[in-house]
Amino acid sequence: MGYSAEELENIPKSANMGLSCGNAAQAANLRPGEKVLDLGSGGGLDVFLASKKVGPTGSVVGVDMTPEMIDLARRNAQKGGYTNVEFVHCLIEDMDVASNSFDCAISNCVLNLCPNKPRAFAEVFRVLKPGGRLVASDILLRQPLPADIKKSLTAYVGCIAGASLVEEYDAMLKEAGFAEVKIVSKNVDLNAYNKVVGEPKEPSSAGCCDPATATSTAASSCCAPAQVAAKTSCCTPATTAGSTGCCAPKTATTSTVQTASVQSCCAPPSNVVDLGESMAKFGVDYDPNEWAGSYTIYAVKSM
Repeated sequence: MGYSAEELENIPKSANMGLSCGNAAQAANLRPGEKVLDLGSGGGLDVFLASKKVGPTGSVVGVDMTPEMIDLARRNAQKGGYTNVEFVHCLIEDMDVASNSFDCAISNCVLNLCPNKPRAFAEVFRVLKPGGRLVASDILLRQPLPADIKKSLTAYVGCIAGASLVEEYDAMLKEAGFAEVKIVSKNVDLNAYNKVVGEPKEPSSAGCCDPATATSTAASSCCAPAQVAAKTSCCTPATTAGSTGCCAPKTATTSTVQTASVQSCCAPPSNVVDLGESMAKFGVDYDPNEWAGSYTIYAVKSM
C-alpha cells in the first residue's frame, strides 16, 4: 500500500514483505545529505527507498527487533549494492543509536505494535536532532475496540488490536516533547489489506540445501508475518532454538510470539497459522474501517 511499481521494481525483491500502510519515505520529503532512521526496518524496503533520496552524501539506519530481519536486510543491502545504509538490532523502546543524530525518523506500520508507545516516542525524540522530524504511516483507532477484537491475535498482527486512538497517539507524541503534531487520515479502505494478505504467494524456489524460511504470526517490521530466515541451510546442523536436525521439526521464535512447530525445508510445514486465511475471515466478521484507519503522522522536535 502506497508504493509505485517503479519503486518496488528497483529494490531487492525479498526486501518487500508485501504489506504496508503507507509510504513514509515518500511522505517525509527526504533531501540529499540527510541522515534518516527507519523504525522497524524489516527486510529493508523503506531504508533502500530512503537511501536513494538522501544520496551518497546522506545515510539511512534501520532498526529492527529480530536478528533474522537484520540478517535479511543486510543481505539485501549487499545484493542491491547499497553503501549508505546500516542495520541495527535493537528495540525501538531502547535504541542503540546516538542522541541528536538524525534529521528524520520514518516508520511504516510498526509503532502501533510497540507495547510501550510512550517509551518508543521518547526514544525517537531522543535520537532526532533539534528541528528533526518524525514521519510515520500507521494504523490508528477511530473509536475504542470491542473486547473480542482487542484480544484477537489476528487483529494484533493486522495492526488493529495494538493500535491507539487518534487522540491518545497525539497526546503521547506531545508528552514525549514533539511539537507541531499533525495526524492526517489517508482515507483508504483497510479491507484492501485483507485482500492482499489473502492473495496466493509464489511457491518458494528454495531447495533442500537453501536457507529455510519459517512463517511466524509475530509482526516484526510492517504488519506482515515475519519471514524468519534460518541461519544455517537444511544440509548443515540447524542452530535455531529447539531444532534437532535437518529433517526434524524445529521451533522458530521471535520476541513477541512463539510459532507453532515448523518442519524443516525437507518436509512440509505443519501446524502453521495461515495468516492470509485468518485475516480474510477477520475481514468478513468485522469491517476494520469501522474501528480504525490508515494515517500519516507528522511531528517535529523543537529547536
